Amino acid sequence: MGYIVERANILDRLFRSLQLAAGPVPASLAIATLVTCAIFATATGIVGACVTLMGLLAFPAMLRAGYDVKIAAGVVCAGGCLGILIPPSVMLILYGATAGVSVVKLYAGAFFPGIMLASLYVLYTIIMAVLNPKLAPRLPLEERNIPYMQIFWALVTSFLPLAGLIGAALGSIIAGLATPSEAAAMGSIGALLLAVGYGADYSRRWALLLMQAYGIFIALVIAYLIVCSFTALDVDKRVLMVAVGLTVVLGVALLPGTKFKLSQLTESVFLTTRTTAMVCWLFIGSFTFSAVFAYLGGHEPVEHFVLAMNLNTTGFMILAQIIIFILGWPLEWTEIIVIFMPIFLPLLKTFNVDPLFFGLLVALNIQTSFLSPPVAMAPFYLKGVAPSWVNINDIFRGVMPYMIIVIVSMIMLYTFPQIGLWLPNYMYK
Repeated sequence: MGYIVERANILDRLFRSLQLAAGPVPASLAIATLVTCAIFATATGIVGACVTLMGLLAFPAMLRAGYDVKIAAGVVCAGGCLGILIPPSVMLILYGATAGVSVVKLYAGAFFPGIMLASLYVLYTIIMAVLNPKLAPRLPLEERNIPYMQIFWALVTSFLPLAGLIGAALGSIIAGLATPSEAAAMGSIGALLLAVGYGADYSRRWALLLMQAYGIFIALVIAYLIVCSFTALDVDKRVLMVAVGLTVVLGVALLPGTKFKLSQLTESVFLTTRTTAMVCWLFIGSFTFSAVFAYLGGHEPVEHFVLAMNLNTTGFMILAQIIIFILGWPLEWTEIIVIFMPIFLPLLKTFNVDPLFFGLLVALNIQTSFLSPPVAMAPFYLKGVAPSWVNINDIFRGVMPYMIIVIVSMIMLYTFPQIGLWLPNYMYK
């Protein structure tokens, strides 16, 4: 779903509409960038694509508007890293497999912390723009005085369809109406529909008629699934498979009449397969390392060492998060989850720590591994697509305040754990 959204330039439409809506707000381009990143994170669960895409789309726009390089870089890098926390985060999938925690519960638990972190980013950016308008100048008056109906229709045609698709996919997982695989399949089909619809040449009468028929067919399929979800009717798997198959066939058949071409669809499928293969190999590596580590009794000396420090639960949590924070400087999140989580996990029971809650703190903490030098992948992703005159040191300086915000959000989550635990406890009593 995420790769189709990216390849079909749906994110471009979304950013433009949010830019219009946020016009009267200080640092409107930065706010539109952060909101776009948060929405795109819910469609992909990966970091590199979001940082690169927003580096090509939003970063030049902010520089042209006179934004300070550091705050523009910080917004793109920090917003692009939200995919490591906000569902459907690949990191949460790997942690769930490593820790034996339900991925669905992790998704539910990460929902509000993700919103909290994105909101803190937005709040900080607005405050900085108010205190020092030179950092993020307001747009010219003619770009702010947009008719309300134009803003409304821009949001209706670009924001609401994508937000509805993502909400339906994630909502069906969290509500237990569909498995992650089923929701991902329906989300991909919905993304294909959006790609075909946005790229359709409506000057051709046949394209308009086909799109109308396609939309009616999709609506009937969704209505059938909703009725089966909330009634005693059983979903006939054969009917569902035929419906999904016809949807894909019709979508591909409409490609000649749209700007979204078959080559883009093929590339999206290839990238999805590559990402899935990467996750599968990470699972294998994680399980293998955990099994060998446990078989050799590797956790025993670590446990004895930690217990000898006479730490309470709070002390252990602080120690664990400091270690993970330091590991994030030279290592990527995959190494941290695969190699070091099996060391910490046996200690959670000793200190009576919920693995779900620990995973949410780790997900927040690992945000810093993408922002902190020397191996800060997000700044390097941005540098790769930024203008040549942009200095990597300015990018690093720009992300530092947002890295501090991540640490503040960790403190808030630890102080008020119900931010992350209320939804999974409510949904899965």
